Amino acid sequence: MAQRGEEYDARFERLAAEGHYLHGEADLVSLLLAERKEGRAGPVVDAGCGTGRVTIELAHRGVDVVGTDVDPIMLAAARAKAPALPWVEADLVEPCFAPRFALALAAGNVMVFLRPGTAPDVIANLAAVLVPGGLLVAGFQLGAGLTLGCYDDSCSATGLVRVDRWATWDRRPFEGGDYAVSVHRLEHRT
Repeated sequence: MAQRGEEYDARFERLAAEGHYLHGEADLVSLLLAERKEGRAGPVVDAGCGTGRVTIELAHRGVDVVGTDVDPIMLAAARAKAPALPWVEADLVEPCFAPRFALALAAGNVMVFLRPGTAPDVIANLAAVLVPGGLLVAGFQLGAGLTLGCYDDSCSATGLVRVDRWATWDRRPFEGGDYAVSVHRLEHRT
């Protein structure tokens, strides 16, 4: 278990060595932040940040970002790579931040790795950290216990309105399939 963070990072190092591009999530988040009327670069919470791959890339791009994860081993790996960044150990099922974020990111299948039945609570907690007009961006594998209908219903119940859905982080149109990237905006608090 002590090597879990290193093993996770090794997987992405292999993908990079094979020529795979690893920053689609950061590209999309950067683009969405640039499109905001305020033009601010954050703040962003990377919920379920793991070993910090996306958090660190966003910080390199000048985004004010906080990484949070429930797994202390994954966070230890993130801290080792970027000790100056803010890393918070927290369970997304529990409220952990005041509303201050322009964007909450749940990349890397965070939504399907949650304990069964907790997705609505996590979505509510992520909505609660957003400022009005803030975005929740989540990408996850479909057919792994969480349907898009249930996800959208949970978002709607917290005042989040869907504004976009793509098949990939590079905005390929969603026409069905086994993966979706969804963007919801906080219109009001429930």
